[in-house]
Amino acid sequence: AEALGMPLSDEEYRVFFRSLRVARRASSACLLRELYGCQDPLVQRLDEYENHGAIPEGPICSEEPGAPSFPDFCTFSFYRCSRRKYFIKV
Repeated sequence: AEALGMPLSDEEYRVFFRSLRVARRASSACLLRELYGCQDPLVQRLDEYENHGAIPEGPICSEEPGAPSFPDFCTFSFYRCSRRKYFIKV
């Protein structure tokens, strides 16, 4: 069992994003985040699923060159959405 708040493994990410691989679906998830924010229950469930059941507290480090850290997971998620880099990991 993985620790709460730890990011998914590469294989778990493939499974997690399988349903979002179509850009339209990923874009829809980002639209929900934009409209309702990170406190929306559906958005929180997605964030929890992506991180083994707990949304990590900041700061968040990412694999993205030029943007190595974010103050919290919400900011990181907005970064992914705003740049349409839906599948970068923390």
